[in-house]
Amino acid sequence: MAKYRKLGRTSSQRKALLRSQVTALIDHGKIRTTEQKAKEVRKIAEGIIALAVKEKDNYEEVTVKAKVPRKDSNGKRVKEVVDGKKYTVYDEVDKKIKKDLPSRLHARRQMMKVLYPVTFVPTEAAGRKKNTKKVDLVAKLFDEIAPKYANRNGGYTRIVKIGQRKGDAALEVFLELV
Repeated sequence: MAKYRKLGRTSSQRKALLRSQVTALIDHGKIRTTEQKAKEVRKIAEGIIALAVKEKDNYEEVTVKAKVPRKDSNGKRVKEVVDGKKYTVYDEVDKKIKKDLPSRLHARRQMMKVLYPVTFVPTEAAGRKKNTKKVDLVAKLFDEIAPKYANRNGGYTRIVKIGQRKGDAALEVFLELV
């Protein structure tokens, strides 16, 4: 008996499909797909969420000094002229950052192997590259999803059957985070 479904695809196509669906599930919280794909995606997603739950508090807060450009009332950088050249003025600020311990760093890298990078494009400024933002799904897993499931032993996803697809009569389901 096979350990996984082949889904009628080559291994590279199957891995890409599953990675994209797991990424969409974690990004949106819910996806619509066929039952067989949902069962495969569920295995991967539950493993990633379990890893996030296990490592969610495994960091230390460190204070570092950071150079931040000084800004004027309009939000533009303040520049000063030295020897006929313009230089940006920087201020030193103390920032608290989360420093991952080795096991959390390893978990983060394991998650990044599976999840694709996601870019958020706001609807009102679509088509403008400078308005896009990179979404850190691993941080979302650690900060939002893992605390929600901290006292739960597995069963982070739910499959809800919604009927047959019109074109090929495949059984469609919603796969959602509980």
